[in-house]
Amino acid sequence: MQWAKRLDADAALTCEGDGLRYFRRRCSSYDRRLILVVFGSLLCFSLVVALVFAVLGAWLIIPFAGLEIAALGCATGWARRRSADFERLALEGDRIVVETGDRGLVQRFEFNRCWARLVTGADGSVALRSHGREIVIGRYCGDEGREELARELRSRLGAQGI
Repeated sequence: MQWAKRLDADAALTCEGDGLRYFRRRCSSYDRRLILVVFGSLLCFSLVVALVFAVLGAWLIIPFAGLEIAALGCATGWARRRSADFERLALEGDRIVVETGDRGLVQRFEFNRCWARLVTGADGSVALRSHGREIVIGRYCGDEGREELARELRSRLGAQGI
């Protein structure tokens, strides 16, 4: 039996026999070319205004325009770095593999399927726990997507969740 379901616009849950695959990317409308065009146009506009005021005698506006552009560049870099965040889960055979990408740092966790427990928090969070390690999953899903993921994981883990 094989089926695939979209949990959200950017989340996919695929079940194949006894296995399960889940992938979710942070919801982001970041488009590199568009951001560069917007950043470039704001840079040009700010520099033109600063140069006009500098020519008219208010030369102290140039450092402030530079600070403004630097702050905008930092915000753009932060948004670009966060747009690549993701989480991936795969249930294959007797192991569960969870990969998370957060601010450019990719981490991989492996759990034994027999020992892993599904933990749901009062706030709706879902986590896998085994041998003192716990990893939160479904961080980028909405409430319904997280509930569907927990339901599928619970059925695949043999209803052993807490």
